[in-house]
Amino acid sequence: MRKRLGSFRPSRRLLFAAGTAAAASTVAAASAASAAEAAPVSPQSRADDATGLANLGNYGSGVLGAWAQQARAISNEAQIRRTRETDGVFMFGDSIGVQDGPALVRQLAKLGIMTAVHNWAGRPVTPAVDALDTWAQDYGLPHRILMSVGSNDIFTPPAVAAQVDRTMQIAGPERTVYWVNVQAARTAFIPEIRLADQRNSAWINLQLSEAARRYDNLRIIHWAEHLASSPNRLARYLRDGLHPSKPLGQNARNSLIIDAIKAG
Repeated sequence: MRKRLGSFRPSRRLLFAAGTAAAASTVAAASAASAAEAAPVSPQSRADDATGLANLGNYGSGVLGAWAQQARAISNEAQIRRTRETDGVFMFGDSIGVQDGPALVRQLAKLGIMTAVHNWAGRPVTPAVDALDTWAQDYGLPHRILMSVGSNDIFTPPAVAAQVDRTMQIAGPERTVYWVNVQAARTAFIPEIRLADQRNSAWINLQLSEAARRYDNLRIIHWAEHLASSPNRLARYLRDGLHPSKPLGQNARNSLIIDAIKAG
């Protein structure tokens, strides 16, 4: 029998109900917030300044912009090899990983766990899995892999399921993959886009939940449900409807990751 991260298993109804509630909460919080407080956001999508409706893309959240020149944090070869040799954690992330990764690495180090990171702002799931595949071929993999990606797939949510399957094939059945699920409702955008963000986040999270039913070694870290489970948590833990606030949201998200890794 698989070892589960607690007893919580979200149903489709719960996932979409949480998404709807979270969207309403985020929209309300955004209406009360000052525009001057809105931070630059990633995923890299910008609606027309005049109407906010210039290009909603196929799924209402806009379109993924160029991300290759965005900020990144990638461990050097010595760090990667040392992490592999000590059976630490390989982490693959996006802008949240770029922001929160250093604190997470320090916290894991205190537990005697070394981490090698491949975090790249604006990156969707597919190239993150490409990076995992490259490291697997070049260095081999430790027994724990952390996937902190998916937020940039709100623009094309159907792409996620195949990439989760691909990740699990690369990892193989003897390794544990930890995957942080998604909460996006970017407060810098108009309500229609924020609602699409939330709907697409729930769609991505449903794919992750269904994958966890197929793979005993896939652990979903329920960040979205954690945010939706308490009043005002979305507004307090996210600075822009996507990125964790510092230090409150960052500490909360990193704590969920650490608890999952400790649980095995």
